[in-house]
Amino acid sequence: MGTLFAFPNPVNEYAARVTAGLVVLLAVVTAATGSAWGLLGIAVGFWLRVLFGPRISPLALLSVKVITPRLGKVKLVPGPPKRFAQGIGAAVSTAALLLLSSGAAPAAWTLLGILVVAASLEAFAGFCLGCTIFGFLQRRGVIPEDVCEACNNISLRRS
Repeated sequence: MGTLFAFPNPVNEYAARVTAGLVVLLAVVTAATGSAWGLLGIAVGFWLRVLFGPRISPLALLSVKVITPRLGKVKLVPGPPKRFAQGIGAAVSTAALLLLSSGAAPAAWTLLGILVVAASLEAFAGFCLGCTIFGFLQRRGVIPEDVCEACNNISLRRS
């Protein structure tokens, strides 16, 4: 059961950035068309990535298996903060979907906009907002240190 819900550690940062770029693209198309189906797809994609890593998510598979290998770049970073960031994306996109289905479209599209900003920071600037929040929570003891030892011990990080 543990391998079913496994998340890679470490993670290729470039693959994470490409996946974030694909999320931005899908989210912008979803917002432009006002598509509830697009919003559902975004939420399902986040849940697939948080639960199963990149093994099942279509966007992650496209990123990991097709696009990122063509870039030829690898920068390994700890996996737990990236999984945490996917969890935030899952929560925000699910909340947006629930708001849209309950008739609160402006609130739903606002949340999607926030998601676009966060994913754009990851994709285009290499700044993972979810990873930053993870680090903040870990330094304050909300997330135990043993969840990501490499996050606390610079000698365990790979580059």
